[in-house]
Amino acid sequence: MERQGERERGELTMDPGVVAAWQESLEGREPVDILAWALDRFYPRIALACSFGVEDVVLVDMATRLRPDVQIFYLDTGLLFPETYEVRDRVVERYRPNLRRVRPALTVSEQAAEYGEALWSRDPNTCCRIRKVEPLQEVLADLDAWITGIRREQAPTRAGAREVEVDRKFGLIKVNPLAAWTSREVWAYVHEHQVPYNVLHDRGYPSIGCAPCTRPVRPGEDPRAGRWSGFDKTECGLHG
Repeated sequence: MERQGERERGELTMDPGVVAAWQESLEGREPVDILAWALDRFYPRIALACSFGVEDVVLVDMATRLRPDVQIFYLDTGLLFPETYEVRDRVVERYRPNLRRVRPALTVSEQAAEYGEALWSRDPNTCCRIRKVEPLQEVLADLDAWITGIRREQAPTRAGAREVEVDRKFGLIKVNPLAAWTSREVWAYVHEHQVPYNVLHDRGYPSIGCAPCTRPVRPGEDPRAGRWSGFDKTECGLHG
């Protein structure tokens, strides 16, 4: 069977009928089976986006078991928590992954000089565009598919996520192996396989982004309520 990576970019991936058939075949499958399908079909033009949150380190564990050389990348905004860099180092030590560090065109200091200090506190959408969305666009331009840790349970904006879908914003296929998993299932996998994870999760941070824009979540709040608190914003622009 001809693999997606052997076709012209976009020839098959944007076909609604084909994607609908994929969705039907993958619905209810285990995440590792979805990953295996995606890596078989799209390799080598596929990569795993890793924020070093709990979902993503679970996917690193699964994906490197299937294919140790799988492409993995992370967006280093220059504003990540020290604990995020610490878990990155533990992941590198444990898995020796094919890991790529992706940085924005502007350093934090250069951004401040051009846009003013602490842009995130005044215009988080522009800050996210500069430090996350534009660097991601450059990475995805060379791929046919990317893998994310999105789960339906995480937020209302993600409730309709499918295991595989067309990412029209970036023009390729998005694979969400954990879409149907609950938080309980994610943490069960972490403990069973002793996956390194960010200690901030133990301190009330279910969702971890840049340090200036992330706070602990209070009891009863939405899991993403700690992101961009005080703004009408729950996504950085990578997933909508």
